[in-house]
Amino acid sequence: MSEDTHQASRRALMLAAASGVVAATAPALAAPRQTALADLKKDADIACLYHCDFGEPQRFIQMLQNIANHYSAYGADPFALQLAIVAHGPGVKFFLENLDGTTWSDEAATIPKIFERVEDVAKNGLKIHLCEITFTRLKIDKSKARKAEFVGFVPSGVAAVAALQAKGFAYLKVG
Repeated sequence: MSEDTHQASRRALMLAAASGVVAATAPALAAPRQTALADLKKDADIACLYHCDFGEPQRFIQMLQNIANHYSAYGADPFALQLAIVAHGPGVKFFLENLDGTTWSDEAATIPKIFERVEDVAKNGLKIHLCEITFTRLKIDKSKARKAEFVGFVPSGVAAVAALQAKGFAYLKVG
């Protein structure tokens, strides 16, 4: 597939999704997708990854504000900018359905509410890549991850950071 055809197909899909056509016919997401490092792609001229290996809620909220500002600088064109969050270590807690049985269970009242802000910025095309190694090491069942089209797993968070940078993504870290 040529780059022009790929971009046109991507635009058509994004426009259909924005209009609700895809949502009506798409099946419910059973589990977050699995993405191999080799399958991570840069699809826009400007691409940036936000590295989330921290667990402070205020810092995470600031990162979400930066992402919203980043999108606002490019206007309504969802094809001009590609943003991703790579989360590992304590950063994965912001993407869990609940914190029961985790080392963060005492934060159960605040963390899940933050995800509403994630959903808001994700409407612009944001992708979330969660580290499988973190889930394994912390003994968190992968089924606890949020089931959203924009959330998925990569084998390693730090390897995904490096892979995205090698593919032309700029690197940003808040804090």
